[in-house]
Amino acid sequence: MNAMTKTLMSVAMSAALVSTGVQAGLSDDKVKIGVLADMGGVYADICGKGCVAAVEMAVEDFGGTVLGKKIEIVTADDQNKPDVGSAKAREWVESQQVDVVTGLVSSAVTGAVTKVLTDAKKLALISTSASNAFTTKSCSPYNAHWTYNVAALANGTVKPMVQSGKKKWFFITADYAFGHALEKVATGVIKSNGGEVVGNVRAPLGTTDFSSYVLQAQSSGADVVALANAGSDFVNSLKTAAEFGLTEMVDVAGLLVFTANAKALDPAIASGMKLTTGFYWDMDEQTRAWTKRFRQRHDAIPAMGQAGAYSMTMHYLNAVKATGTDDSETVMKYMKEHKPNDFFARNATLRNDGRMVHDMYLVRIKNASERKNEDDIFAIEATIPGDEAFAPMLSQCDFK
Repeated sequence: MNAMTKTLMSVAMSAALVSTGVQAGLSDDKVKIGVLADMGGVYADICGKGCVAAVEMAVEDFGGTVLGKKIEIVTADDQNKPDVGSAKAREWVESQQVDVVTGLVSSAVTGAVTKVLTDAKKLALISTSASNAFTTKSCSPYNAHWTYNVAALANGTVKPMVQSGKKKWFFITADYAFGHALEKVATGVIKSNGGEVVGNVRAPLGTTDFSSYVLQAQSSGADVVALANAGSDFVNSLKTAAEFGLTEMVDVAGLLVFTANAKALDPAIASGMKLTTGFYWDMDEQTRAWTKRFRQRHDAIPAMGQAGAYSMTMHYLNAVKATGTDDSETVMKYMKEHKPNDFFARNATLRNDGRMVHDMYLVRIKNASERKNEDDIFAIEATIPGDEAFAPMLSQCDFK
């Protein structure tokens, strides 16, 4: 590309920005990224400080600056409380000039935070929440939902089990937005494939004693008991199911299982369980190379939300660089028009509704004899194309 071509391209970009009412450059002479997550509770291992480490890696890999200006990171613990999360997001955008917020684990917290960010016309880069509300009933032109959602989990895990003859299902569900959404979507998949739900119970977030819930599942006559929870709640509920012999009686399906949680379980309890994930550290050379660098900063194998946090941060920073501005509408438009492509985002596109559609993976938890080391957790059994995993876009969420 010669100097004249570069000059003409620069003029064209400037003209495009002026024509849309957007001024080139950064609004406050820097880009500031907020990482908001559960840092010490039931979801700490699946995002938390690992998401902070992933975002820091992305910023460092990008060079630490964009458009010649510093990229700053601020972090906070939302304690899995919507009021805490929304208050922190409001403080960040009103007093600290935060441009974009990522992390975002608990769907209840994310729901509260995205309302604040949409009102402020700031971007939400959702790495670890499961509810599909953020690209459906609560969709927003400022939301980008990256890693997975309940539709992908249900289509990847539940559908093949029902089709194989496991027709009767019982749910042990986390009693808040994420669990409700996962149970609802999974129920739809079960019924549309000729199955039925024979019962359900809902357990508060952070429950330690699942005995009564497991006993109800045991007496339900179900072929499958679905654990519509995550993090330490998943670990505790599966351990209780094993203690009561439920895992010997029926199939127990983990609908949202992260590598750290699978690693924490005795293979005698968890081996053979099939589940859906958006990322596995040992998939290929690309994932192994990134994981090696991640572990130098954060001593644990990465969960899919942490890998997603890196991927979406890089895509955001590339958009700021390419457009010459941190204006939210301009940056989001670029992010949707240019396909993400990295170790995490395979065959990916960011749709107009903010849903990042990409390959998902059906995996099996390995038994003890298969494992080469303590981090050798999953065997990948199938790649699920994004269009099969994620639900179609709703017309009312088509933010062109």
